[in-house]
Amino acid sequence: MAIEYILWDMDEDPEGNVRHIAEHGLSKDDVEDVLYGIHELDTSRRSGRPIAFGFTSEDAYVCVAFEWVDDETVYPVTAYPLEE
Repeated sequence: MAIEYILWDMDEDPEGNVRHIAEHGLSKDDVEDVLYGIHELDTSRRSGRPIAFGFTSEDAYVCVAFEWVDDETVYPVTAYPLEE
């Protein structure tokens, strides 16, 4: 399955995925870089969600946990930078 669409909550939603990701120092663009160019895909041992690993346009290595909405659409739940 290829990711074609990414669902985002409103930027100002205090409980939304945009704010949660920003708490880890990342932007929507960073997450989109990873999800549209997945380097590795796995399953989170903690949540059971799919987890994507990849690079941002600034070469930061990032992990993104997400949920499939349908065959082409994902909802990012959280993301955080990793050390390679």
